[in-house]
Amino acid sequence: MKIAVAGTGYVGLSIATLLSQKNEVVALDIIPEKVEMINNHISPIQDKEIEDFLKNKNLNLRATLDYKDAFEGAEFIVISTPTNYDDEKNFFDTSSVEDIIQKVKSMGIDTTMVVKSTIPVGFINKMKEKYNIDNIMFSPEFLREGKALYDNLYPSRIIVGEKSERAEKFANLLKEGAIKEDIVVKFMDSTEAEAVKLFANTYLALRVAYFNELDTYAEIKGLNSKDIIEGVGLDPRIGSHYNNPSFGYGGYCLPKDTKQLLANYDNVPQNLIRAIVRSNRTRKRHITEMIMRKNPEVVGIYRLTMKTGSDNFRASAIQGIIERLKEEDVEIIIYEPTLKDKTFNGCEVINDFDEFADDVDVILANRIDETLETVKDKVYTRDLYSRD
Repeated sequence: MKIAVAGTGYVGLSIATLLSQKNEVVALDIIPEKVEMINNHISPIQDKEIEDFLKNKNLNLRATLDYKDAFEGAEFIVISTPTNYDDEKNFFDTSSVEDIIQKVKSMGIDTTMVVKSTIPVGFINKMKEKYNIDNIMFSPEFLREGKALYDNLYPSRIIVGEKSERAEKFANLLKEGAIKEDIVVKFMDSTEAEAVKLFANTYLALRVAYFNELDTYAEIKGLNSKDIIEGVGLDPRIGSHYNNPSFGYGGYCLPKDTKQLLANYDNVPQNLIRAIVRSNRTRKRHITEMIMRKNPEVVGIYRLTMKTGSDNFRASAIQGIIERLKEEDVEIIIYEPTLKDKTFNGCEVINDFDEFADDVDVILANRIDETLETVKDKVYTRDLYSRD
């Protein structure tokens, strides 16, 4: 069948790649360079499996800038456009999703829309009422940056926000494209599916915040953070995963999803959700204070990206620390080889590592790698395991 995918970020491009193994898939984007790259079998995002599939697999996939070309004749339209939480206006910006809904409605087609973008709880029902439509449902994604296609090939679960024949049909499409067998599939109303997405990501943020606060305690008290974490993790109910201290959680999902869930708790009793959001700010403030104790004149930032294998630095924790260091009137130099610009957020950007290392007193590294080995005496990090 023909399937359209609106948006070619991590979610959209991984879904498009997965489904194009056995279906005709047309990916829609608004950026000409991305469309051209996909049509030339080049991934516009850093993801090993997507890069491999585009280059070596026989995919029935093309990209376009024309929404009518993409949507006409499609049995499903997967909406994976970017959404974000607006801190100033205190609401979740879903305008890109609504734009696609409006385009589909204007075409007068009865194609089933499947929203994969992160949305507030109650959004699908609101759209049904607002636009007088019924051909829309939500199916959350559970993907890691840099591992998006892998997580579609080996999904932890498939959740579709509708109990219907078309929901089963969409779930089967995802299963057919996957390599993993015996995948758990769960059908529920879209409102519950929307809640699953936000609660799952907020729990992950909670886990990051927990081990970061453990690490803060160990650092202030002069204790061995690694010993404590490993001792705690030996309890099988806790486990030794997702426990590597960092400068805070960031990226596409966790910051906005935790804030959105907190906003959804309006008039509902809670303490923990607000604490998770606040904990991330506290961690960044602590990291900044520990740097300032070293009395540096020039602070070097080693990479803006969130983690190894990712080219994303949207809402990365290091940016919050940069803002705090700027308030302390410290000179900041950034090493980020993926940036072509000579400045970022008012700070100098250097692409040559040796030049960067020579010019700074302290190097902040959220995640360390072998590049830092020769200058480890300058490095400040809380990374214990050299992994994400």
